[in-house]
Amino acid sequence: MDGFVLTVERMIRVPPEVVFDVLADAAQHPLIDGSGMLQGGKEAEPQRLALGTTFGMAMKLGVHYSTVSTVVEFEENRRIAWKTGPKGRLERFVAGRIWRYELEPRDGGTLVRESWDITPDHQRTLLKLGDIWSGKTRRDMELTLARLDTLVTAVPGSGQGA
Repeated sequence: MDGFVLTVERMIRVPPEVVFDVLADAAQHPLIDGSGMLQGGKEAEPQRLALGTTFGMAMKLGVHYSTVSTVVEFEENRRIAWKTGPKGRLERFVAGRIWRYELEPRDGGTLVRESWDITPDHQRTLLKLGDIWSGKTRRDMELTLARLDTLVTAVPGSGQGA
């Protein structure tokens, strides 16, 4: 972890557009989630995420809860990021982490970079300390990219998979 940002990368053998289509569809996030925490959308999700879009997600980490995310970075087929946390009274205590995906076209595919940016998070010191000890977030992120790879390379027309 560099400062308060943890980053993992994976080369995926499809064009950036194929990867971005999955990332820009919140309904597909539980399919790629390597943590097992995402349980599905909380409300009718927009067809495609865009800058400023807010979307909800049912979560489970021992207990069920929900979170709301807002898209804070968006560059078509290159970058998407959302800031996550509960709204309301808890927001000032536990909100602020950013999940970011950057896509870099490469010969034969796309370098996908996933970042967990806790710089603006109110619990950043505790989150970093806990992750240094467990390494869970890195493992979950690596699994997320592996699941994303499997999903997009199995897409008809991607030139890969089935």
